[in-house]
Amino acid sequence: MPTPTPPAVRPNPTDRTQRPTRSAGARAVGWLVLLAWIVLTAVAVPLAGKLSSVERNDDTVELPRGAESTEVTALAGRFPDGDIRDGVVVYVRDTGLTAADRAKVDADILFFATVAARPLPAPKASDDGRALAVVVPLNKDTSTLADRAEQVRDHANDHLPPGLQARLTGPAGNSLDAADARESTGHALTLITIVVVAGLLLFTYRSALLWLLPLLGVGVAFLTTRAVSYILAKTIGMTVGGGNEMVVTALLFGIGTDYAMLLLARYREELYVHADRHQAMRTALRRAVPAIAASAATVSVGLLCLTTADMGFNHTLGVGGAIAVGCGFLVMTTLFPAVLVLLGRWVFWPNIPRAGASPSRRATRRWDALGRRIARRPRTVWVASALVLAALALGGLGVQTGLDDRDAVVGNPGSIAGQNLLAAHFPAGQARPAEVVANAAQGPAVASALRAVHGVADVTAPQASTDGTLVKIRVVLADRPDSDAAKDTVDRVRAAVHAVPDAHAMVGGPTAAAQAKDAAQDHDRRLVIPLVLVVILVILVLLLRSLVAPVLLMLTVLLSYFAALGVSWQLFQHVLGFPAMDAQVGLMGFLFLVALGVDYNIFLVHRIREEADRHGHHRGVLLGLTGTGGVITSAGAVLAATFAALTSAPQVALIEIGLVVAVGVLIDTFLVRSVLVPALALDAGPRIWWPNRPPLAEPPAPPAHP
Repeated sequence: MPTPTPPAVRPNPTDRTQRPTRSAGARAVGWLVLLAWIVLTAVAVPLAGKLSSVERNDDTVELPRGAESTEVTALAGRFPDGDIRDGVVVYVRDTGLTAADRAKVDADILFFATVAARPLPAPKASDDGRALAVVVPLNKDTSTLADRAEQVRDHANDHLPPGLQARLTGPAGNSLDAADARESTGHALTLITIVVVAGLLLFTYRSALLWLLPLLGVGVAFLTTRAVSYILAKTIGMTVGGGNEMVVTALLFGIGTDYAMLLLARYREELYVHADRHQAMRTALRRAVPAIAASAATVSVGLLCLTTADMGFNHTLGVGGAIAVGCGFLVMTTLFPAVLVLLGRWVFWPNIPRAGASPSRRATRRWDALGRRIARRPRTVWVASALVLAALALGGLGVQTGLDDRDAVVGNPGSIAGQNLLAAHFPAGQARPAEVVANAAQGPAVASALRAVHGVADVTAPQASTDGTLVKIRVVLADRPDSDAAKDTVDRVRAAVHAVPDAHAMVGGPTAAAQAKDAAQDHDRRLVIPLVLVVILVILVLLLRSLVAPVLLMLTVLLSYFAALGVSWQLFQHVLGFPAMDAQVGLMGFLFLVALGVDYNIFLVHRIREEADRHGHHRGVLLGLTGTGGVITSAGAVLAATFAALTSAPQVALIEIGLVVAVGVLIDTFLVRSVLVPALALDAGPRIWWPNRPPLAEPPAPPAHP
């Protein structure tokens, strides 16, 4: 029988002979680290400010890579109107347009001509005499498009005769609404996140200063992330998509604060043991950084799996998110501990941890009690917990995916209202036609084939490219561009033009792009989800040196994900009134919940392993739960709050992603990590570490008293 490893001897804080002899050197290292970060931050600030200059917000960045519709969009620059984005102003009076209405439209057209990129086509009247549509071609340069579109919208709504409605829609109207949404929610979302995280940190630490340090660290990581992204974009051409900035910001705030809280909790423990705070920090780093590094690796590698995605948004998010996680890890394991040590123990005021003193048991008493209750019947506990999660997962049965344009945003922005007005009085696809690009020589044959397609309301004359080799034909659909009927028409259009010999025709436009997005999201789910599972499982095996524990942890996280999906779907339907779940949510929710959920299990099980090596498996599980219960619960609350802040965005996809992740993190924090995993570990016993040797054998039970 192997000899048990003796418990580690911890230093006596009152014995000055055990104090480190290199405190002065440690202080010097701390100042050097702080100085290095001051220099790095000074360099990062101007580079971070330049990131917007390399962000790609053009039409192809977030579209499916290699899709036919994306190729059509990319070819726009080869046509005379390639730098044009049309705005469509629709005027409607339900009882029929009056002479005053037409005079208003005529006056508006005179103004529109001053901001348009080319002469305006004649206004188009509806057959019912109740509507007029004016197409305003605007320069698509992102620096001026929103401003010009706003001028068009404001002028159209100025001095309207009573009873006349005017709405700006079309591509320019959509762009304006998107710009308004980014402007109104981007800074607000960051501010909400900061306020929520600050409030939770203040509540957790009840310290006048301590709550501020993690936020300052996240701020430095945020600037560093933007600077690194700018450098990579300029040097190696990395694609920086502006559309995923809010998700990356929420991720960085969440994981950065989590890493700070986990290190801070371990440092505070060691301050009760070591008289020298430098020695306390060295010990805390040695014991906490491996788990934090494994966490960062798990999330980063999981995000990098998105580089295999077809969907442009997913692809760019992978690298951008991994950079954010890496910068957050670097700051919180170098700058943050250096600042803590340099400031000294008083940073914890008024609850200053003193060497040799006993930490308050109030914070851990409830975790001790919970552990004892779980230990009485661990199998009953984990079976009951799994059944609860399975019951929650049943709420996801019958989930509907895919949102049309009307349901993609909260409220009724002008472009959607305008689209509804157009659909009521004109062919529904008037504002957002399909586009067909083909070889110039076969242009007439392609146009002829299009006119014969059922569901096509109008076909424009072929427009030649600037080099004369291609033609572009706009196809107005009879149905709404986001309807199933329109998608069926596009399928028929595609079949018709592909059949034209040597035309090499490609179909693009909003409806074709939506079809391509659905196909890309389906591809990404089938490819990325298994890849993430395999990668994270390998990381867990390497970290825990076990096969059983990683498999059990992955199963608990998957169960937690499906439970979160079930709860969220019920909230979407019955509370928020969303008719469906955006196709993006399944993959994003899975990625964040699995990667981040495994994080908390890593922190817990890594601590269990450490305690088990000293006290035996059974006692180690209980000590691991007690030692991490408070900090992981607080960290989970912070992470859930940062993603919940996404619900302030107007885009339904972001709201749904934020809600799914927030719900999942709370389920994982308060049920999976606090109850299910400890119960499984206790029931499995030392076998959970197989094939590695079990930790220290359990100490013999004390003799019973007669």
